[in-house]
Amino acid sequence: MEFSIIIPSHNNYKYCKLTIDSIKKNSSFNHEIIVHLNGEDNETENYLINESIIHSKSYENIGLCSGVNTAYKLSSKSYILYSHDDMYFLPNWDDALVEEMTSINSNKFYLSMTQLAPMGPVNGSIQHIQFDCGDTFENFNEEKLLKNYNTFEFKDLQGSHWAPHLIPKDLWEKVGGFSEEFNPGFASDPDLNMKLWVEGNRIFKSVSKSRLYHFGSVTTRKNASVLPNNGKKTFLLKWKFSVDFFTTHFLRRGELYSGPLVEPIKNLSYYFDYFISNIKYLIAKYIK
Repeated sequence: MEFSIIIPSHNNYKYCKLTIDSIKKNSSFNHEIIVHLNGEDNETENYLINESIIHSKSYENIGLCSGVNTAYKLSSKSYILYSHDDMYFLPNWDDALVEEMTSINSNKFYLSMTQLAPMGPVNGSIQHIQFDCGDTFENFNEEKLLKNYNTFEFKDLQGSHWAPHLIPKDLWEKVGGFSEEFNPGFASDPDLNMKLWVEGNRIFKSVSKSRLYHFGSVTTRKNASVLPNNGKKTFLLKWKFSVDFFTTHFLRRGELYSGPLVEPIKNLSYYFDYFISNIKYLIAKYIK
């Protein structure tokens, strides 16, 4: 089963090439790779041309959201996988996603992969496996990674864990992809999840057996030509509650996966967090 893998990139040739090489090397299926070049980048563009890789281009960095949406127009597969350009896809990553897809009796799902990364969990939340195989292209230890990546015990988790994520193309089209008011890209992932929720999607799952390594070095969010944007504030004004409230009470992010999500449980914790979130919304709306 083939995916359209969309990768926005911004002056990041070495990492982008490593990402693409890992997809070619470690995939079981012949996926369609589509890169959007955010700004002039002759080195990466020449590589893509020489490798006959589909790509789109903007002459300035238009941001992650617009870049992905532009590349999406070139896609031809029935499933869209969005990736950063500084990730190393590990063996069997796509087998695990296909196995998960075939077990789901629904055409609505949002599946994310499990990251291995050199840094520890953020704010104590379990979002990835900490394993140091280098934090830059120059000190990357591919041999160590390939020998050990599958030795770590990890669980499928509830709630999305952002990129890379996989969703059906028709679902992507229904929600309009990434919302471009979130350019250069901060909080665009939870916004996409919220749009999927409104559309009726209740399967948000991080698949433990689908793994990759993430450097976290450079993204198209940085140095974008678009004006800086407080993504969390944009989300708050759009949905009238905060990103944290959404990920905690809707997505239940980080909990062990137990099946499709249901409506939030409206207990004391819910109402307290909603009150705090509402205060933040009023401040954001009326206090500039």
